[in-house]
Amino acid sequence: MIDLISDTVTRPSAGMKAAMMDAAVGDDVFKEDPSINELESYAASLFGMEAALFCPSGTMTNQIAVKLHTQPLDEIICESTAHIYQYETGAWAMHSGVSMKLVEGSHGIMDGKAVLSAIRDDQDWLPKTSMVALENTCNKAGGSYYTLSDIEPIYQVCQEKNLKLHLDGARLFNAWVETRDNLKIYGNWFDSISICLSKGLGAPVGSLLLGSKEDIRQARRIRKAFGGGMRQAGFLAAAGLYALQHHVERLSEDHAKSRQLASAIEKKSFVTSIRPVRTNILIFDLDPQWGTAADMIHLLQEKDIRVSAFGPQTIRMVTHLDVSPADIEEVIRVIQGMS
Repeated sequence: MIDLISDTVTRPSAGMKAAMMDAAVGDDVFKEDPSINELESYAASLFGMEAALFCPSGTMTNQIAVKLHTQPLDEIICESTAHIYQYETGAWAMHSGVSMKLVEGSHGIMDGKAVLSAIRDDQDWLPKTSMVALENTCNKAGGSYYTLSDIEPIYQVCQEKNLKLHLDGARLFNAWVETRDNLKIYGNWFDSISICLSKGLGAPVGSLLLGSKEDIRQARRIRKAFGGGMRQAGFLAAAGLYALQHHVERLSEDHAKSRQLASAIEKKSFVTSIRPVRTNILIFDLDPQWGTAADMIHLLQEKDIRVSAFGPQTIRMVTHLDVSPADIEEVIRVIQGMS
């Protein structure tokens, strides 16, 4: 099976498995797991931030950040396609009692002027704007990404208006291998950063929330309340540390695979449009006269190729470390045979 449904389907490499088996472990609720402590320290140092917190998922790290930075009746500004709004089951409403103010960006990217115009007036009958959340890269927009030059005007608005700035950096390293932007500037500009270890980096589970020592101290309490306190999770942390130390630079290979797929797919007459391919996510639309996304999924499934629907006429393919160059050639061969 050639699995392009997501970069979350990766399996630990041999080196990662060895690191997991050799991991020293302890009770993380008591801060006694040396592998988790090492992962948190290493990740925080990459961004020049004071501390980090290991959690089971990116949804949890994002929602901890929301709880940390807001009060009930507050409002968060985010782009309309953002994961924190689209794919986290409305948890911001349930856990934190806040609302979302959506901004229409360009391919998932919003600018400082749009953020400024979305800030609410200070009125009793309006929610209070307290936080801005960015996603890098933007999944639903096809792996588009912010550069530091894109982020700076938003950071300036947040500074001027006293708003917290959070980064859902689920695929931040995919953006970084393209931009080579200084990660320590990210750490200086954002109040909190979530980074995922279980997507293109290839760890089996886990995300990290980065921030100040005081914010992470509070975040530990929120994690516990959310049911995220873990015990001997150092086996998982060792996989995450291995991913950060060995699987970042190779992400550019996944981007090349996506561009190779796009070059072949865009030539097909039944493809009406294709999102700009910036990283490892390829999204394209099908001509309704040819068929639906469900039809293509079925045809590819018969050839042992798995993709996902991103709408009735829209297909998403995601490349990752378990998709080989030969796999890409096979997918291209199959699609070229479609008429």
